[in-house]
Amino acid sequence: MPLGVGSHLKHWGVPEDKITELDWWESADFGHFTFTATPARHFSGRSITDNKKTQWASWVLQGQYNNLYFSGDGGYAEHFKGIGKKYGPFDFTMLECGQYNPRWEAIHMMPEQTAQANIDLRGKVMMPIHWSAFDLSLHKWKEPVIRLLAAAAKLDVQVATPYIGERFAVGRDFPKEKWWETLH
Repeated sequence: MPLGVGSHLKHWGVPEDKITELDWWESADFGHFTFTATPARHFSGRSITDNKKTQWASWVLQGQYNNLYFSGDGGYAEHFKGIGKKYGPFDFTMLECGQYNPRWEAIHMMPEQTAQANIDLRGKVMMPIHWSAFDLSLHKWKEPVIRLLAAAAKLDVQVATPYIGERFAVGRDFPKEKWWETLH
């Protein structure tokens, strides 16, 4: 986890030997996987008293067969190009695409920026995350994926759109059904 987050887990009863904190560009091995904390453009904290007390991060997950990227929350910036250059290409990227607003652009990507981030990362297939569970913003619930798919088509980006909770294997047939269109 990012620097400083371990104290929360210790407080909640997680044993210290199960906690590994990483700064940006630091890595830790777990079995056949290497986890690397990479930059993100966001903030930490949820109240006035804990703002910027812990690190925020995105993640590179390198395995024996696949190279993955997980953005977490974050705004679009040059760090995606740097991560792509250092760790890409990625077989699969999971990129934030929802709960955006032009005023929040520094901490949440607009859908078109999500598609561009995948290109910067040198991702083969991307999956939009942070959009389909609930609404926190002023946009319509389906808007993020509709805008993303339009941008992805223009940029020739492959997009996986699994149902919420659907399992699939990276590198095989990716779910592409527009399941949200069947909802009212």
